[in-house]
Amino acid sequence: VQLQASGGGLVQAGGSLRLSCAAFGIIFSDFNMGWYRQTPGEQRKLVARITTGGNTNYADSVKDRFTISRDNAKNTVYLQMNNLRPEDTAVYYCNAARVGRPVYWGQGTQVTVSS
Repeated sequence: VQLQASGGGLVQAGGSLRLSCAAFGIIFSDFNMGWYRQTPGEQRKLVARITTGGNTNYADSVKDRFTISRDNAKNTVYLQMNNLRPEDTAVYYCNAARVGRPVYWGQGTQVTVSS
């Protein structure tokens, strides 16, 4: 199983980025997908999650700015991030989860927002 995250980078405050996470080795449509982020010295925290049925939930800090979506035909989950803030700077990880299976994590992609 492999989750390949991409799309991170350096952006100015107020800018946008779209993260992608391509999944290999799983039946993608059977998995709930999520994006988490982590800063040095902190625990990894949930940013957004999308279920197999397309239901979504978001951390309060990103509501109305970030949108998670999935394309089951491409085995890919996306995170559209708008109006980025310096406090959004972190390494972003995607994960895949379903009952009865291990939780799988991608390698992380760095997002840096300059003020």
